[in-house]
Amino acid sequence: MAKKRSGGGLTGTQQAAKFLGVSVLSGAVLAGIALPAAGALGLAAKGTVEGFDEIPSNLKTPPLSQRTTILDSQGGLIATVYSRDRQVVPLEKISPYMQKAIVAIEDGRFYEHGAIDLKGVLRAINRNAQSGGVAQGASTLTQQYVKNVFVEEAGDDPEKVAQATQQTIGRKVRELKFAIQVEEELGKKKILENYLNITFFGQQAYGIEAASQRYFSKPAAKLDLGEAAMMAGLVQSPSRYDPINDIQEATKRRNVVLQRMADVKDISQAEADKAKAAPLKLKVKTPKNGCITAVDGSGFFCDYVRKTILNDPVFGKTAEERQKLWNLGGLTIKTTLDPRAQAAANEAAIAKVNKDDPVAASVVQVQPGTGKIVSMGQSRPYGLDQKQHQTTLNLAVGSKMGGTTYGFQVGSTFKPITAAAALEKGLSPAQVFDTPTQINIPETDYTRCDGSPAGYGNWEVNNEIKSEKGAYDMTSALGKSINTYFAKLEQMAGLCETLTMAKHVGYERELGKPVKQSPSITLGSIESTPLDMASVYATFANRGMYCTPVVIESIKAANGDKLNVPQSKCSRAMSQHTADVINQMLKGVVEDGTGTKAGLSDRDNAGKTGTTNDRKDAWFVGYTPNLSTAVWVGDDVGEKKSMYDITIGGEYYGKVCGGCLPGPIWKIAMTGALDASETPGFNTVPVPRAEKPKDPEKGDEGPNKPRKPGDAKPGGTDPTNPFPGITIPPEMLGGGGDGRPGRGNR
Repeated sequence: MAKKRSGGGLTGTQQAAKFLGVSVLSGAVLAGIALPAAGALGLAAKGTVEGFDEIPSNLKTPPLSQRTTILDSQGGLIATVYSRDRQVVPLEKISPYMQKAIVAIEDGRFYEHGAIDLKGVLRAINRNAQSGGVAQGASTLTQQYVKNVFVEEAGDDPEKVAQATQQTIGRKVRELKFAIQVEEELGKKKILENYLNITFFGQQAYGIEAASQRYFSKPAAKLDLGEAAMMAGLVQSPSRYDPINDIQEATKRRNVVLQRMADVKDISQAEADKAKAAPLKLKVKTPKNGCITAVDGSGFFCDYVRKTILNDPVFGKTAEERQKLWNLGGLTIKTTLDPRAQAAANEAAIAKVNKDDPVAASVVQVQPGTGKIVSMGQSRPYGLDQKQHQTTLNLAVGSKMGGTTYGFQVGSTFKPITAAAALEKGLSPAQVFDTPTQINIPETDYTRCDGSPAGYGNWEVNNEIKSEKGAYDMTSALGKSINTYFAKLEQMAGLCETLTMAKHVGYERELGKPVKQSPSITLGSIESTPLDMASVYATFANRGMYCTPVVIESIKAANGDKLNVPQSKCSRAMSQHTADVINQMLKGVVEDGTGTKAGLSDRDNAGKTGTTNDRKDAWFVGYTPNLSTAVWVGDDVGEKKSMYDITIGGEYYGKVCGGCLPGPIWKIAMTGALDASETPGFNTVPVPRAEKPKDPEKGDEGPNKPRKPGDAKPGGTDPTNPFPGITIPPEMLGGGGDGRPGRGNR
């Protein structure tokens, strides 16, 4: 009698000898019997045996594709995603009934033979010879496992799957040799465990754990006798015996398995009869896969996580490596999403804009100092059903990350960047320009970063409201969003310096392309994204330190290993003092400027409105010391429409402006996200202001009154030099000229 290893099965050498001993029958053996034509089998046999030793002996067992779990920052479930729904479990977490049932119906002599069951082979040969076809196979459980490994390696590639399952002598020989190796290296229990974890059980469920949850809403460890028998019966034909589609056929197959278990003495006949008499009681759990199932409208955030893994080199040097990591799954991804902030962002996005409106709203929030993206909300729901106004286009980001190709013009939300560039150059917040409604500035007055002029024509700029003219300092110009002031301020600060500041605060990051070096950038004519704008303003909140946005806190692989994840990179974009001054000036926007409808009453907050040409885009971007939020409203499909005489969210707007629609949306998002949170304040610094011009007709003494020593006091009481300590040439305090028609940028 052949000597056996503990756990059953012959040694690898003995199995090989047995295999070679029956090689003369290989034409029939190898097919189990896959091909009925004896002539074909005979012709194939010689080549098969001669080539046996040339087959690689190392079976690369691939890690099994599993579901990936995406969690928020508190550990709550956002979504489960997978290419194959599978959760690998050890044998001790699989019901003993299930273990016995699968062996009984698929390979009753599993513990008695090695990789090849010679008795089964001879029985199959005899049966198939009598039937004249393929009536019975002879594959062992080990051989089936090896075949499933080949299928798993093929993934979703149809050609590779066909090669892995083709009924040929060559494939069968390869399968047999690997089966011998697997028996030698793994042993029976591990083979059974692997088999139950790799096998397809129908209804998108791979492996016994996912299947048990799908059909009975319970873990595999708790399957009873009848349930286990039904599951074991599925393996032969998951579609034919699918209990969801045909309960009678599934019941018949279950009873066949139960009887087989009784025949091999795994259970008594009485147990089998009792289980047969019981009806199948399914408790089906609908599979939830992908970002479409994400909670609290976080589908766009979920998809951004996916895009991060597919695009960031941290997860693989090549796109193929990163795709393989994602498809393999089994990851537990803890993200930066704050559930309270996400709920608030989602509520805000749909509070003022309906999903079927002609325009859409996007809300994105970033944590200053860390770059963590804490929410992404959108008025159109995430999904593929256009009839339900669903979309997978993430309006907060650029095309590489699943969003817009061109981004959106940002309007006057760019102006604080120009102000920061001017302050960094040494200009004072008290800088006064005479700002008529319209001005005309030679483009040669603006120099690109290569030293060339921005153009050779005239740049015509106008203010939105004709009455907005006269002398303004930087604070009042920001508060009222005076276009002509910022055209002159950029002229003095420098176009290149303004562009450099924009780059330092991440203005161009998401779209991945250099911004056009045009003077009109100060009025927001160059596109960006809501995520980038939220990050820009987070730089002000963080006292001048820009941090790249991140969405993943940690990732744990299926084996428990921690993977490297992208880290936020923080760099100084401007001095702390410059940021502090910007914060104080932008507080005025929400207190008594264009953003009063957005202002928060319970904490320090600041922000800026923005509206582009013909009101095709409307913005409000604002922040507190601990949260930055960007809100965009506009046309997200086709040619962008102007937002005049339009009904949005059931409310009529004669003309949409940054403060009247995005502003209130911003307030809802910030209020909900910051509810019960700390209320840190901005670092308070004095912001020099220009003295208001005197009106002699009212008895005021004008600026031509003879000055006395000490008249030039801090705070800008000297109208000819409102910023003591800095000498300003007289020609820089004036300004003027003609201009061209309006460019609404409030």
